[in-house]
Order: sequence, then structure tokens, then C-alpha cells
Amino acid sequence: MTTSTPFHKILIANRGEIALRVMRTARSLGYRTVAVFSSADRNARHVREADQAVYIGESLPSQSYLNIPAIIAAAKTSGADAVHPGYGFLAENEDFAQACKDAGLVFIGPSAAAIIAMGNKAGAKKLMMEAGVPCIPGYQGQDQSEARLLEEADIIGYPVMIKATAGGGGRGMRLVMAHDQFLDALRSAKSEAQSAFGNPEVILERAIVQPRHIEIQVFADRYGNAIHLGERDCSVQRRHQKVIEEAPSPAVSEELRERMGATAVAAVKAIRYEGAGTLEFLLDGQGSYYFMEMNTRLQVEHPVTEAITGLDLVELQLRVASGEALPLQQEDIHFDGHAIEVRLCAEDADQGFMPQSGRMSLWQFPSGLRVEEALESGAEIPPYYDSMIAKLVTYGRSRDEARRKMLAALQDTVALGVKTNQEFLASCIRHPVFAVGQATTAFIGMHNEELLAKDAESQSRAQALATVLLYATANDTSSARPGMGITHRHPINFHFNVNAQSCIADVVRLDGDGYAVTIGERYFDMHIVDLDLNRVRFSCEGLLESASLVRSGTELLLQYRGASYLIQDQSHVSQARQGESASDGKIRASMNGRVVALHVAVGDVVKAGQPVVTLDAMKMEHVHAAPIAGRVKALSAAMGDQVAVYRVIAEIEGEAA
Repeated sequence: MTTSTPFHKILIANRGEIALRVMRTARSLGYRTVAVFSSADRNARHVREADQAVYIGESLPSQSYLNIPAIIAAAKTSGADAVHPGYGFLAENEDFAQACKDAGLVFIGPSAAAIIAMGNKAGAKKLMMEAGVPCIPGYQGQDQSEARLLEEADIIGYPVMIKATAGGGGRGMRLVMAHDQFLDALRSAKSEAQSAFGNPEVILERAIVQPRHIEIQVFADRYGNAIHLGERDCSVQRRHQKVIEEAPSPAVSEELRERMGATAVAAVKAIRYEGAGTLEFLLDGQGSYYFMEMNTRLQVEHPVTEAITGLDLVELQLRVASGEALPLQQEDIHFDGHAIEVRLCAEDADQGFMPQSGRMSLWQFPSGLRVEEALESGAEIPPYYDSMIAKLVTYGRSRDEARRKMLAALQDTVALGVKTNQEFLASCIRHPVFAVGQATTAFIGMHNEELLAKDAESQSRAQALATVLLYATANDTSSARPGMGITHRHPINFHFNVNAQSCIADVVRLDGDGYAVTIGERYFDMHIVDLDLNRVRFSCEGLLESASLVRSGTELLLQYRGASYLIQDQSHVSQARQGESASDGKIRASMNGRVVALHVAVGDVVKAGQPVVTLDAMKMEHVHAAPIAGRVKALSAAMGDQVAVYRVIAEIEGEAA
């Protein structure tokens, strides 16, 4: 006998691409949708595309998307009778699930009790061991003294992994290689866990060297039915954050899939779980697998499972939450083809993957792939939230076909105005280790230098193209039509920065659409075939290609062969200004961010390298240090101020001044 809990209007307690993803399926099933938004998201797409929207607070997550009373009130105001949490923010918060229930709202996810049971790593591991699920040998006891933890680490043997019990996203996690490193790592992990989660408790696990990260997607209903939808391989990670996901895993055989799937189904049945969930495992080189944790929500990477099963996981969530029994049995699940997903993030790979924010001047993506996003040209990417701005998903009959499509998609997607990890993702997809399906969790760490390496020939051609575009659009930055720039045929010298690197070039206009460009010892024969506001078709040394561009004043944004370039024309800037550097004592913001700490006061004496100001951007803190020794002459930002990239936030007067 089924127990129905019907609902008609769904409030999505999230933002961006996941909010739009949930809306899409909800509308297809006839549900009305309600968005919530912060001050930073007033003009966001998820707000405009929902049937209704409710403001819930200021930009900081704690004041809006983590504000449980405000979200419950928004549901009441709009008449919503169900809440979908998406992922991140409150998706795995038992207090939120309980608050929804107490308010008479259907929470589209598991019960608060299930979230409590599986949200704590120590408790979850104990439950899984009782259910017969293989777990990594370790310690998850209540005695959290340094002496006891050190003793247990010695018993487990090194390398050992320290993990925050309430953790996620790599925070509160440390890999310890030897006994004498343990206490320092423990104190650091506990401090980070306390700051991030309000809970300093940790567990210890034997570190498995270069494992695969394999997760099993499960679904269960309130009637005791449960199925698995196969595995996803999430081994390509950076600092324990997933970067690329695929399904099926190139390392999982049909027999292993059946065993891991049966383990996952038995686990969710043991805790009477309801809804979508994911059990995450480490798979070693001998085919043994060990439970890590369970995510009691829809995963970021769910589209790859949808691609190979033909199922809509959000639809299954809604049906199960409304009281329907699972419409599928295990024998109904079939896997076809291969899917790959990459996470496009607003971050600068060349600067330690520093989060970026600002205006996305031009956003375009090719047809033939699935893109989960909430972007548009001209959209503002705020600094307050996660750096992931889009997910690109390709499907092929084979893994190699899906990989080829992904590489082409990354080369053809245009994201200009805010730095992204697009070029880095393409390097990962192109790398021979990934190409043959051998990437483990150590992949990025082992090959980081190769993955960050630039294509020198492409960079040289981009510089030559930039020179021609600066010339051709010199007098007309609105239409960027060729022939409207400088018209005489004398050599013109351009001095410009390409991604902050200085470049000096000479260009001569030839007959027709030709240009002769000289950069250093290199000569380029260039021809502009077609040029409009955002696209150029050109020939360089006989090779006809295309690039995307945005011209604004003395700046030119250029995307060529999947790489983006910020071109800053310095031809008319004074030499004194060009020569400015960190030695002038000025500290400039390295990203758009919020001032969260002032470590000094005006008049203080500081040493070179001493922390002066800390900015917070996209949930990460970045310390800005004194470039020289001296005295603090000025602080140009106050606590809580939002500052733009490159803004001077402090000034140090040198000792000799």
C-alpha cells in the first residue's frame, strides 16, 4: 500500500545551474516553481525563469542560502508545499530537513534521521561496517586526544589519512607520510575542521596509494525498494575536489559493478534510506573497494548517469518524494555508451587556481552537447559562492568518442571576461594517461606541470592576431570592422600585455586584407578574412582559422584554440606607469573579494611578506602580504568592504622613504 504526499509547487533552495536543472524537470511534470535569491543574485537567470521568486537576504551565504528561517518563510510566502535543496548549501543539513517537515513542507530528499546517520563520517563508517560494507581500516573512536590519535596512527601504519568527521570538499583532511609529521598535521586538520564545520573531531584511515574514486548511484523509496544505477569514476581531482567525472568507469568490470552495486543497495536498505544517494568508494589496484562516505543528495555529476541510463534522476526524486514507489526494478536498468562531464570553474589555473569573479563579457557554447549552466553574456559572477559556473557533458557510443567530443567542446566554448579552468580541463582530457583510462586520484598531482604547460606556437599566433586586431580596430571599438583603423602603411609599433606578459610587435598594413607582423625574430603573414563584433576569421601563414573577441577601450579579450587572452594595449601608457611593480609598496587586490581581516594598522612597521589584508572570494581566503619592508602608509579598504581586482587596498612606505 502506497502513502501519498502530493505537492504542487516546489521551492528550490539553491541558485544557478542546479536551480535551473530542477526547474526544467519540475515544469515537465506540471509543477510550479519558486526561486530564492540573495542581493548578489537579483538579476540571475534562475530568478527570472522561475514562476515566482522570493528575496531571502544579503549576498553572504550565511545571510541567504544558508538562512533556514528565511527559506522556510519564503516557502510560506509563495505557497510552496515542497522544497528541493539541490546540492551544496543546505542539501545535507539535517536541521533544514527537519525544519521543512515541521513546517508541513515535503523535503525532496532523505529524512533528517538518515542525513544524521550518514552525514558524520565516523557514524556512517560504523553503520556500514555493521551492514557488512567493506571499509578502510582505521580509527573512529571518541577519544580525540593527541596521544590516542598518534597511537592509533602508528597502529594503522603510514601513510595515514586524517579526515574531519563532519567534513567535505577536502577541508579538514591531511595525508601524513610519517610518524614525526602526524601531530602538526593533526592540529592543522582539527583547526580547519573547527573553522569550517564547527566540529574538530577527526577519524583516521589507512591511506590507499593512487586509488580510483568510484561512486555508486542509488535510489530507494519508502516501501523498502532500492536499486543502483551503476558507477561514476571521479578520480580526476584537485585538492580532493572533483574535476572530471565519467560513466561507466574504465576500471570497473561488469562483475565488479554488480558486486559494488549490491553492496550499495544493501547499505541503503539497512538504514531505510529514501530518495537519491551516492555511496563513495576507493578502488585499489587489486580490485578491492572500501567505503568512504555517503552523499545524501543529488550529485553534481548526476548527468553522466542520466546519459548512459536514459533516466531523469530529478524526476525520480520528485516521484519518490510524492509517495510513489520506484517505477523500476534492478533488471530494468541498462547501460549504454559512455559519458564524460567536466566542471567549468571561474578560477585562474596559472595563479594556483585562484577563484575569479566579475563580468562574463561573452558566453557561447557549441551544439551537440549537454551544458548545465545559468550564464549569459554580460552576467556577473559574484565572489560569494562556489567557483563552478557550468558543467559540460558529452556522450558517445564509446569512451573515445565521448572524449573526442569533450575536447572539441572545450576548444569551442567561449568564456571571455572571467578567467576559467577551460584550458586546464582540455589538457586533462587530452593527456595520454586519461586517454587510455588510467587516471587515478594522483593524476593531477603527478602531471600538474604538464597539464599547466602552454602551447608556445598557439601563444605566438595569438600575439600576432592580437597585434592585427589592435591595429584594425584602433579607431573604432564599437563595430570592430576591418579597414576602419589606422590606414597608412608605415610600420606601427604596439606595446601590449598578454595575460600580464609584455609583448612588443611591429605591424605593416599590406594590400587588401594583409598585414605583416614582426614579434622579436618571428615574422607572421596575416590576413583578415572576416571581422565582426565578436568573431574573426583570419589566415596566419596560410592556415585559415577563427577566434572570438570582445574589444573594450584599450582592452581586447581574445579566445583562440580554446585558450583565453586578456590583451591590454600599453602603446600610449607612460613609461613610468609601465614600470610600476610591487616595489612601489602598493598592495593590489588579486581578485574581486571581500575584506575579512586587516592584520595591521596605519603606522605599523611591517616586514616583507608579513600579512596585511585578507580577502575572501568564493569560500576561499587569500592573504595579501607586504611587498616590501617599511611602515603602513595607508589602508584603503575597511572590514567587510567589497573590492575589485587590482584595486590598491594598502600602501607600504619603504624603510628608506
